[in-house]
Amino acid sequence: MIEQLLNGLALGMVYALIAVGYSLVFGVLRLVNFSHGSVYAFGAHMALFFVGLQFGVIPAIVFSIILTGILDILIDKFSLAPLRKKKSKGIAALITTIGIAYIIQNLLMIFFGSQTKPFPAIFDYGYVTVLGISIKSTQLFILVVSLILLAILTYVVKFTKIGLSMRAVEQNQKAASLMGINVNSVIRFTFFLGGASAAIAGSLISGYYQVVYPNMGFLAGLKAFSAAVLGGIGVLYGSIVGGLVVGVSESYAAALLGGSYRDAVAFIILIIVLLFKPTGLFGKKDITKV
Repeated sequence: MIEQLLNGLALGMVYALIAVGYSLVFGVLRLVNFSHGSVYAFGAHMALFFVGLQFGVIPAIVFSIILTGILDILIDKFSLAPLRKKKSKGIAALITTIGIAYIIQNLLMIFFGSQTKPFPAIFDYGYVTVLGISIKSTQLFILVVSLILLAILTYVVKFTKIGLSMRAVEQNQKAASLMGINVNSVIRFTFFLGGASAAIAGSLISGYYQVVYPNMGFLAGLKAFSAAVLGGIGVLYGSIVGGLVVGVSESYAAALLGGSYRDAVAFIILIIVLLFKPTGLFGKKDITKV
């Protein structure tokens, strides 16, 4: 049972990293970015590409973070920003992000092939013993790294000037602009953070399972979206809690019911929570923007 808990916590932290990307963009723009799962897959493939160039795992992940963050900025600049300028309805942006997801996925197939590719294990030193409990080193690494990164993201959003600007844009873009905040720069920074967190999650989960493939972001993206909605989409700590709930539940479902049922658990939990609390566990009421 403890082993399954640790598996679930490690997996849940990865879901939380992906879910944070959904929450960041939704918090600022009130937009669900369904291309985020494919951005996650792109980040994993970029890490694999740089590993293949003998960059080493850590430098490869760093370059992947930068390129994936830039990709997310470009997605906004060339597809979503024009829609905002035209004041298009939200459904137009939603459909656009779904289309972009398939474009990225197909480009990954063209350049990397559709087959599953091996990814080097990250910090796999076997098992370590903590308080008499044997823990796989990769699980411990994922837990620690994810906690540190999520703490950094929370600090940036809550206690820095750019984080204050993000929250101001979330409340009212026009008022934020009148106060001297560069709204477009804040939006670009938000998309970069979302892409960077997706790249880190993609690298961690690829190093854990030691495989990558072009459509790896489809199911992971849906589960992370469920985690974000479960915790309250747009609420950063809600994404973390939602990710942990989904990860632990999935791990126990696989152990008790079998692997074929693990993917359904996230959505069953999501439906149950939304039936009783539509805004999620920590969700806020919609903000009416003038």
